[in-house]
Amino acid sequence: MFSQNHSSCCSLLLIVFFFFFFSSIGALALEVAVKAAVGAPNVLGDCPFSQRVLMTLEEKNVPYQMHLINLSHKPKWFLQVNPQGKVPVVKFGNKWVPDSDVIVGILEKKYPKPSLTTPPQFTSVGSNIFSNFVTFLKSKNSSDGSEQALLTELKALEKHLKAHGPYVAGKKVTAVDLSLAPKLFHLDVALEYFKKWTVPAELTNVLKYKKLLFSRKSFKKTKTARKYIIASWEPKVNP
Repeated sequence: MFSQNHSSCCSLLLIVFFFFFFSSIGALALEVAVKAAVGAPNVLGDCPFSQRVLMTLEEKNVPYQMHLINLSHKPKWFLQVNPQGKVPVVKFGNKWVPDSDVIVGILEKKYPKPSLTTPPQFTSVGSNIFSNFVTFLKSKNSSDGSEQALLTELKALEKHLKAHGPYVAGKKVTAVDLSLAPKLFHLDVALEYFKKWTVPAELTNVLKYKKLLFSRKSFKKTKTARKYIIASWEPKVNP
């Protein structure tokens, strides 16, 4: 009789312990609002800036609770805490903070280990790739120089990686890599689909770099499916 009561008591204590344990984890988790997929509001979307923040959280092993925001029908609560309606936003304390640059900076200060700080001399590496990719993607004129402008930026990245790789700052992944990874994924998917264009084979270090980034656990866990990237760019490429 005593043994049965003792066993029941222990089981009850374990249930209570795990309830409060997992409740405390939920309470400590950062709230993150990110883009939902186009046409699939319950699926993680294609926003490269949202993925950058999620990758940073994953690399730092910070627990988080994700809110998927349908940008075509933004919920009232989201607009109340974030009137501009942009993603990503992260809740620090009682304040929702927008802008991936600002968010990543705060995360680095609040969760310094492992450090993802990029050396100052490398923070701008590859910073013009995404804007040139977008210009080339939208271009309808094959002789407007947009392809060459993108190639110039990719060749600059190639040169840098050859001297300093495999990551931008050497052997260790840093914030600049987590910013470039989603953008290079968009470049790969969108240009191959809409223009049948791929990164030239001679840019061997860029190709190795992409493979390295895309194989990281943090990238795999936070990436969206290719079809959602295509669906997002479709109205911009063919308005």
